[in-house]
Amino acid sequence: MELEFITAGQIVNTHGIRGEVKLLPQGVELDVLADCGTLYIGGKPFTPAARRVHKGCLLLKLKGVDDMDAALALKGKSVTIRRSDVKLPEGEYFDEELVGLTARDADTGEELGKVEEVLTYPAHKLYAVRGGKDEYLIPAVPVFIAAIDVPGGTLDVHMMEGLGTHES
Repeated sequence: MELEFITAGQIVNTHGIRGEVKLLPQGVELDVLADCGTLYIGGKPFTPAARRVHKGCLLLKLKGVDDMDAALALKGKSVTIRRSDVKLPEGEYFDEELVGLTARDADTGEELGKVEEVLTYPAHKLYAVRGGKDEYLIPAVPVFIAAIDVPGGTLDVHMMEGLGTHES
């Protein structure tokens, strides 16, 4: 399912006294987020006047947010981006787009369940698949992922012994 808006993170704090905010990314890579021309906070569009990466967060100076009080008013708010504003490389998707896909065994076509969440770890991401006969944590690497079809709503997986949580 194509989403119009993608959750990109949350404003977690202010930075300095000139109205900068600290954005903690969620499900969107920092470099992709840094390239966005418009961010939506509480549904309202904001244009970054300046941005820089700092300790895993994105520090933003937003047009119209000129002092610490205005920045404090944004603290705790969710930040979204318009999906059509971002071009990802072929075969790459935002985490939020993958949630809800039906996971299937690439060889048999058997339904394994639905992708309920995308877990991020230093080595790679894991797709948590639940709702079938078993629960699966599927590494988001090519050896396990055969195909992703977001418009079609499917994630095809190369199944391997021991992948399910209840398998012996």
